[in-house]
Amino acid sequence: MIAILVSAAVALLVSLFGTPLFIRFLIRKNYGQFVRQDGPTGHFTKRGTPQMGGVVIIGGTVIGVAASMLVSQQLPSMSALLCLYLMVGLGVVGFLDDFTKIRKQRSLGLSPRAKLIGQGFVGISFAVLALGFPNQHSRTPASTKISFLRDTDLDLAFLGATVGLILFVIWANLLVAAWSNAVNLTDGLDGLATGASLITFGAYVLVGIWQLNQSCQRLAAAGPSCYDVRDPQDLAIVSAAVMGACFGFLWWNANPAKIFMGDTGSLALGGALAGLSILSRTEFLAVIIGGLFVIIVMSDVIQIGFFKATGRRVFKMAPLHHHFELSGWGEVTIVIRFWLIAGLFAALGMGIFYAEWVVS
Repeated sequence: MIAILVSAAVALLVSLFGTPLFIRFLIRKNYGQFVRQDGPTGHFTKRGTPQMGGVVIIGGTVIGVAASMLVSQQLPSMSALLCLYLMVGLGVVGFLDDFTKIRKQRSLGLSPRAKLIGQGFVGISFAVLALGFPNQHSRTPASTKISFLRDTDLDLAFLGATVGLILFVIWANLLVAAWSNAVNLTDGLDGLATGASLITFGAYVLVGIWQLNQSCQRLAAAGPSCYDVRDPQDLAIVSAAVMGACFGFLWWNANPAKIFMGDTGSLALGGALAGLSILSRTEFLAVIIGGLFVIIVMSDVIQIGFFKATGRRVFKMAPLHHHFELSGWGEVTIVIRFWLIAGLFAALGMGIFYAEWVVS
């Protein structure tokens, strides 16, 4: 438990005190935000605000995990390393996207093809590695079984190991793409994605702690309600580090934002969430815990699909938070209410998670 607290505290401090230093560096380099011309007019005042703040979130997370391992005098498990790899790898793709926007002085960064190749490389390598490295109990970090609150009986390897690996790679990359794009779409208002991520990863800290206490590998008489997760403590440590880094960054990212996380942060956070859902065997539970992200990405899907089918729009503008902006809601009002919704979804997910354990 101390390792988890250290991870969160160190990440928070690094992010809280490192962000203003990074802001000054970005201002000296004139690395500012570019605003889309078809968005809400109120966003024009944000032009020039430093972006790529996700660098601090990633740095805080990595340093927090390292400090935790130093205190506990343990090497990070393969589960922790894989989750960090997915977070940092997608963060690098986002950084290249952000830097391209700055260098070319436009609101569009990498080409869709280049972005897809980068995300695909990171996602595929993560999926392949996640099915290797069994521990002394023959548990690998991930499983070919589809999971909700734990692994279900639906196994992607039903036609053999090779087919199972291929199907798992496809499934894992769908999750990675879905979550990274969901967080990316949510990052449209000051503090919205940061606060929602803080809540979501906070819930995953509790998931990891509970899985650790009810681990099939730790209990002498493991029953049907134990969790067959390889490294629950290290996953809780990573979750706590991300939560702490988001907490410190939110101090500077809240309205009026002094810095934006950019694609560097949103892709990294989405990758971390995807990694945690896969490695903790809670792939569909994450849809509930991160329900706000799901709603926002679905609003974009509905808007595009309905417009292509009928030529009309469901919302004044997608994603959903921009619809409320154009409806006259203040930015701070939207952000706070969306944070409340994120909290309700996280509480609902945790309630379902606990209730299943009680019943079983």
